[in-house]
Amino acid sequence: MNNLRFMTGPRDQFGGLGRPGIVLLKRPPACGQAGLRPRSGWDYFWFLAILTVLWSFLAFGCGDQSQSGAQNRIEITDQAVDPRNIEYSSGAAGFLNLGEYSLIARDGYTEVHDGAGRVLALVKRGAPAPPGFEPTMVIETPVQKVAVYSAFDVSMLHVLGQDEAIVALTNPEKSWYVDYVLEGFKSGRIVFIGQPGSIDYERVKTQAPDMVMTWDPSIVPMMDTLGIPVLVTSTPVATCLATQIRFVEFLAAFFGPDEHKRATAFYGRVRQTLEDIRAKTADHPKPKAMWGDIYEKRVLVEPGNAWVAELIGLAQSDYLFDDVYGTSCIEISVERFMYSGRDADLYFTYRSVGGGVYSKESLVRINPLLDGLKPLTPEGRAFAPLPIYSQSGDRLDELLTEISAILHPEVYPDYQMKFFLELPDRDPA
Repeated sequence: MNNLRFMTGPRDQFGGLGRPGIVLLKRPPACGQAGLRPRSGWDYFWFLAILTVLWSFLAFGCGDQSQSGAQNRIEITDQAVDPRNIEYSSGAAGFLNLGEYSLIARDGYTEVHDGAGRVLALVKRGAPAPPGFEPTMVIETPVQKVAVYSAFDVSMLHVLGQDEAIVALTNPEKSWYVDYVLEGFKSGRIVFIGQPGSIDYERVKTQAPDMVMTWDPSIVPMMDTLGIPVLVTSTPVATCLATQIRFVEFLAAFFGPDEHKRATAFYGRVRQTLEDIRAKTADHPKPKAMWGDIYEKRVLVEPGNAWVAELIGLAQSDYLFDDVYGTSCIEISVERFMYSGRDADLYFTYRSVGGGVYSKESLVRINPLLDGLKPLTPEGRAFAPLPIYSQSGDRLDELLTEISAILHPEVYPDYQMKFFLELPDRDPA
């Protein structure tokens, strides 16, 4: 059971530490779907356009990654990590590191490094703040109320059994599909605080969260004036598979030992799923896959260091952008995208079914450049995420299985898809 291991190459960007300045991280959620975290450098028009598509399933950066996804090796260890305790899988006492995120046990508090490289302190409720930390850099635990930007972070709170802690969201009620969020809106516990580009800070103040979980560090100064700590849950590079499945262990430190048990059980379930995927798909033909899309002004793909790319490799398949390294939804040339599209057997689009995609024909109608992709011919296969996909981080084991089933339908002959739609050649009648 411990024959898979997550390992990455040397750090090679962002000053060697992989921790950016806040300016580098100002970005909207990752192309709505695949990386489930934001990317940098988008103008406000694209911010709003992509935000309406929204996985935000959230991609976490792995600062240890090499530039080529092909250089990464995957290993899953059996040893659980207890953020509250003690002995960590690295062998060091009081230390947990997951890509950009880390927890370090100090005298009387836990030092936290978030996705923006900011240093926070976790203290028990009522305990004095450690010296050297501004009030908004100190978070009392267990956290009781949270405002959340990312659907993935919402789903991780659900894994931890912390539905009741969610009091504010940046997506309105009509955009949600999961019962535990809809029930929160219905009861009045959860309020919509505005889209990320137009937050109603008065509503945030009224909800009085213990912290805000966000992919947008630009809100930190305003939250500082409100006296509300911020945890940045995005990084400058796409999430790796290791961090994707273990981020919940990092988050458990903000709550308590019961939450850690839930995080450990979640990790164990996903780890077993990955073991099963590798075993089931061994020695099968390797399909060639691509994940991305052409927009009006940009061509965006998931890089080789993204969790979906690593999963495709784990499932005995070839990812055609494996040599690309960087943030989720990284920009590449049209020529490179189309060149890979000539060889691809199947294609994952960022565009969701709810965004008007119902067939290969509709994709080409939205952007005629896609007409040259092999997966959009009758011989190819193309898949669009269903709206529930971006809100299903707590079902990561099921989602990973579904991607594997898409890659290898011969291994999963009776599988019924829940998160993706296989696009027919023509629009439904």
